[in-house]
Order: sequence, then structure tokens, then C-alpha cells
Amino acid sequence: MTNLVDLESIPPIDLFGEAVRARRVQGDNLTLAIVELAPDAIVPEHRHPNEQLGMVISGDVTFTLDGETRHLGPGGTWRILSMKPHEVHAGPTGAVVIDVFAPVRDDWDSKPRLEPRAPAWPTGS
Repeated sequence: MTNLVDLESIPPIDLFGEAVRARRVQGDNLTLAIVELAPDAIVPEHRHPNEQLGMVISGDVTFTLDGETRHLGPGGTWRILSMKPHEVHAGPTGAVVIDVFAPVRDDWDSKPRLEPRAPAWPTGS
């Protein structure tokens, strides 16, 4: 993979069905993911060894993290430490979020790749 790419050239990964897809940029030690959530999409409760930092770019989500629930819109952030349970519900217009994981999300290597299409963010790309 080249070090400089446009988001639209990265094939989306099917994370939780067609309703939750991600495009990732993978480094040696971390993963940057731009995640698109369809309207009312649900990421069921799960946990992983990776630490995760994230932010809503567009739309809104209701995030439950380690027993705390909060509605987040653009600019809302989260910090998920290793193995903390979390789930996400997208709002009625869906959402685009950016997540950063360390170490890399190599568990996504086996996830299906989806047909290329223009990303939901940034608009007009």
C-alpha cells in the first residue's frame, strides 16, 4: 500500500453487516478507521484488546461504554481502554466516525470487503 491515498480508493470493510462499514489505514502499530453507520445501525456490545479513541464527524450516535450511556454529535469523543465493553447505536440519519486503534486491528483482515463506492464523508469527494 502506498503511504498517500484518497479515502475513496480504500475498499470498505463489512464490520457488522452492510449497515456498518469501515475504511482503514493501517500502520505498523495503529489503525485509523473511518466508519460509516447507516441510519439506526447498531454495533452490538463487544470488547477487544485494542485501545480505541474516536470522534463523531457527522450525524449522531448513542454510545454505551463500560456502563455509561451518552448521546454524541459532531465533535463528541470517546476513549475505550483495552477489554472495556461498548456498543453504539446510530441516530436516524446515520453517522460517520473516526476511530484510532492501537495495536492494529488485524482481526479485520478476515472481514469481507464490500464493493467500492464514494465515502459518506467528506461530502462531495
